[in-house]
Amino acid sequence: MSRRRDQEFLARHNMRKRKRTDRIRRRRRTGLVIAAIGVAAAVSLVVVGVGAGVALSAGCDLNALQPVNIGANSFVYADDGSLLGSIPAERNRVPVTMAKISPWLPKATVAIEDRRFYEHGGVDYIGIARAAWQDVTAGKVLQGGSTITQQLVRNLYTGQQRTFSRKLKEACLAIKLANKWSKQRILNDYLNTVYYGNHAYGIEAAAETYFSRHAKALTLPQAALLAGLPQAPSSYDPFVNPKDALARRDEVLNAMLKNGDIDQAQFAGAIAQRSLHLKPGSLYSSIREPYFFSYVIDQLEQQYGANTVREGGLKVYTTIDPRLQRLARKAMSETLPYSTDPAAALVSIQPGTGAIRAMTALVRRKGNQFNLAAQSLRQAGSTFKTFVLASAIERGIDPDNTYYTSAPFTCTVGPWCSPLDPWNVHTYENTYAGTESITRATLQSDNTIYAQLTLDVGPKYVWNMAHRLGVQMSPDKPVASIGLGSLSVSPLDMAAAYATFPAMGVYAKPRAITKVVLANGKVDKTWEKPQTHRVLSDGVAWEVTNVLNQNALYGTGAGSSDGIHPNAGKTGTTENHADAWFDGYTRELSTVVWMGYQAGEIPMLDVHGVSVQGATYAVPIWHQFMAAALWHRPAEPFPTPKHYPTYHYFQKGYYGSLGYVYTPTTTTSTTTTQAATTSAAPTTAAHTTPAPPKTTMHAAPPPPPPTTTEAPPPATTVEAPPPTTSGDGGQTPSP
Repeated sequence: MSRRRDQEFLARHNMRKRKRTDRIRRRRRTGLVIAAIGVAAAVSLVVVGVGAGVALSAGCDLNALQPVNIGANSFVYADDGSLLGSIPAERNRVPVTMAKISPWLPKATVAIEDRRFYEHGGVDYIGIARAAWQDVTAGKVLQGGSTITQQLVRNLYTGQQRTFSRKLKEACLAIKLANKWSKQRILNDYLNTVYYGNHAYGIEAAAETYFSRHAKALTLPQAALLAGLPQAPSSYDPFVNPKDALARRDEVLNAMLKNGDIDQAQFAGAIAQRSLHLKPGSLYSSIREPYFFSYVIDQLEQQYGANTVREGGLKVYTTIDPRLQRLARKAMSETLPYSTDPAAALVSIQPGTGAIRAMTALVRRKGNQFNLAAQSLRQAGSTFKTFVLASAIERGIDPDNTYYTSAPFTCTVGPWCSPLDPWNVHTYENTYAGTESITRATLQSDNTIYAQLTLDVGPKYVWNMAHRLGVQMSPDKPVASIGLGSLSVSPLDMAAAYATFPAMGVYAKPRAITKVVLANGKVDKTWEKPQTHRVLSDGVAWEVTNVLNQNALYGTGAGSSDGIHPNAGKTGTTENHADAWFDGYTRELSTVVWMGYQAGEIPMLDVHGVSVQGATYAVPIWHQFMAAALWHRPAEPFPTPKHYPTYHYFQKGYYGSLGYVYTPTTTTSTTTTQAATTSAAPTTAAHTTPAPPKTTMHAAPPPPPPTTTEAPPPATTVEAPPPTTSGDGGQTPSP
């Protein structure tokens, strides 16, 4: 009996619970009906003018609203017009016209999103009532009732906030937009702004993201799949939920059939495809020439700011030559083929314009984001002697007829050295040639002679010369050893500096961008012209080329020439073998090759069984690249100057002592220093390559005889210090 009473109690309790649940459900349905009727009524009032005050209070004025900046991807192109990549952005979007969209896509979108699109005036009252009734009968929200025009207003103006006032404002703006714009424009703008999931905004980005094709090429099943995504991009994500995506696609195809957009045969053919045939796109993630690409982004962000660059819809055209990029990588990888080999970088610039034609690197560390060609700062070694040579010629010192003694050198006198902190200089192999001209010392890359020449010219003068040639140094201060390459520089800066010599003294700032087309189609003319200015006389530039041309033929750069195109250049190796360079040029290209370990100043003492110098691998890489780059170009000789350099007598300075060297002749000097202070810097090793008898490589016509020359004085073994003087010794002041 007790058990029966318990069962009756539970039955009465469950019945009361069901009645209470039914009452709540009926109240919810009533609320939904009232809300739907309220929205429809409010919209109707706005249309007829009764609700004008409410509409205005809601901000229903198209002219007063600023569209939300959805953004668009910026793309970068090579010199030949090929795509290098899309600049990474949080949103991927590429607006296209209706002519570049598959005709299936608009039909599918209208069928599933707003089948009365071409009949209503921005707000579909019948659609709202239908959606409201379906929501009421289902007891939950099944359809939003928003038209394509309302969704466009939401995307462009009002945002995604779901409130009654926002809904009213959205409806009002949709009506006004429908009166102002054509149906074609509304649908086109909607297809270019709606979110399709996976960072894809707009149909072009969606077609690329899911199918690796343009929107124009979408098939009927593909268009149906994409048209179904905007309602719930995450739920219908075909990469994550393929079954749900397929069901949604079939729903779209059914809507198209019901709407008369496709016939039964087309429906049957599309519905029979049970595979989505997805092909994830790489347009927004794949980048060619990543080091150059990152350099371009840096340049753009300096001009426009990061947000505009990443979402401003820019089309960026650059100077890079994909063929030269391939040749550069080939030359480096074939010369340094092993994973244990050092890294390398190559930069090639067009003299006179600064156009970067090649910028790439061979790296050994996966995921490397550091641009070795543009950002890496490594000791320049003997490549910096070129700036000492240019400084000397500019100060009237004749490289062919000015002699120094090649011998171990210790600097202890003057503002750049001291007895307490002497600077000891030696040659790479500790072999010395005795009395030599500056030209022959360049061919042998003699450290001891260039140390004396640097002090005579003035370290500050050399430092200023490097700055005039666009070289940023670290640390950025003049030191005694600056002429031997103790300061750190980048390959890009060195390529631009060396390009000044074949350009006859005209420096061109490195140039990566030739044109930028803004999102509105206008061309920004900022990038059209190279930034150039004269930094050397044509005579000085010509004489530097004359000496470096001999070095490329007979000196440390021997082996760099292809035998067809005249070239000039200088090798460089740091004292600990951590960095090796060859910086050289022809009339057409200035190319710098650097090699070393990414991790830091690690000596390259055993690479393929040899200790690395600039001539060991940098020269062969340079030769292979340049020979291939120029094989189809006719030989172009270096130009001759309008004004040849003039030389005059100068007094050498006394800075310390020279070691004993058996030599037929040596040179005596007197003091000439600059009033500056610095600590002695470490020495940098040079290359020692025997040079043939001096050969003059002047192109016709020959230069006039120098104004003043120096003949070698009687032989001595050690220079005796004369009285010390200060100042520039009557020389031209440092710039």
